Amino acid sequence: MANLLRNVAARVGRMAKRTPAAGPPPAQFARRRQVTALRRRRLVYAPQLDGQADPGEIVWTWVAYEDDPRQGKDRPVLVVGREGRTLFGLMLSSQRERDGQRHWLALGSGAWDREHRPSWVRLDRVLTMREDGIRREGAVLDRARFERVSQVLRARYGWT
Repeated sequence: MANLLRNVAARVGRMAKRTPAAGPPPAQFARRRQVTALRRRRLVYAPQLDGQADPGEIVWTWVAYEDDPRQGKDRPVLVVGREGRTLFGLMLSSQRERDGQRHWLALGSGAWDREHRPSWVRLDRVLTMREDGIRREGAVLDRARFERVSQVLRARYGWT
């Protein structure tokens, strides 16, 4: 028993002396992991206003802030995939400074925004959502705009 306690104490001492990792990986690597998580997912336009969220629909749900996941806000999300009751989506923003930014694509305006402001979709942060976490269906994105989003995801990130 004494030997066991000495071994445990020695391990704890060695662990305490280890230097911690240099911190989280740079944000660019975290984003790449988020996007590539959906690599090999097939993008299919399949909206059906049936109470379930489908690819091609814009829904409203809670989205956590990247810098503090304990906080966030209710926002529109473009559904781009589904696996059972798990949905994959891309968040939208109506902030004009998004125009021309690398990971944002202009969508224009639509019924998902009461004020019909222009919106941008964020391409490098894939959200995983549960079906029961969707607050409401906002609108159906027309096929042409969904295909534009799909083309960029395929070209930049290897989606199918």
